[in-house]
Amino acid sequence: MNETERLETLQAGKYAVPILYLDNHLLGVVKPCNMPVQADDSRDLDLLTALKGYIGEKFQKPGAVYLGLVHRLDRPVGGVMVFARTSKAAERLSRDFAGHDLEKRYLAVLQGEMTGARELDDYLVKDGKTGMVRVCSPEEPGAKRARLITTPIAARNGTTLVDVALLTGRAHQIRVQHRQAGFPLWGDARYGDGRPGQQIALWAYRLTVTHPTLKTPVALCALPPDEGAWRLYRAEMERL
Repeated sequence: MNETERLETLQAGKYAVPILYLDNHLLGVVKPCNMPVQADDSRDLDLLTALKGYIGEKFQKPGAVYLGLVHRLDRPVGGVMVFARTSKAAERLSRDFAGHDLEKRYLAVLQGEMTGARELDDYLVKDGKTGMVRVCSPEEPGAKRARLITTPIAARNGTTLVDVALLTGRAHQIRVQHRQAGFPLWGDARYGDGRPGQQIALWAYRLTVTHPTLKTPVALCALPPDEGAWRLYRAEMERL
């Protein structure tokens, strides 16, 4: 896979954040694993705050810096993300994400050997108190349909590397739907049997959005780090 060439790397506390794209309307980056996208109860430095500081310093902007959060990744998950630098860009990108008028692709390592591409189609509901998501019946209050296509790339050592294309954008859907199908994600302590010290093998490797003013595609691509379960499949990922 041809990764998007980084412009520079922002050092944000203990995290290194590659900057992949920057103009007056968009900011594209690689979110590090385990860095929160926005402020939470942990009070750890979050990506949105770090990037606002980066923009303010780079362009010598006094006062509050605008940066629109238009999509999210779970805290343990890393990969490419895009932020809006204007409210108009945020409005257009939010509409595209809501309507799935873009390409979002993920790599995941599953426990077990999956054969053949398949579409996973479930209804999910989120527990407002615990934040946990589960499969439910379509009639259950709060149920939302979740769809994705998962395609095996290679299998090794009782695991399978898959390419996941999201057809909907539900919280935790990749993790919950694969578990429901009998293939929990490697290292997933929340929805699988990940052990302490394991890093969940889920990575947003490609995101293609339409530029809010130029109307041309902006493609962001990045491979996961060469560690954990990813080490088994480095050659296959580089051929994507």
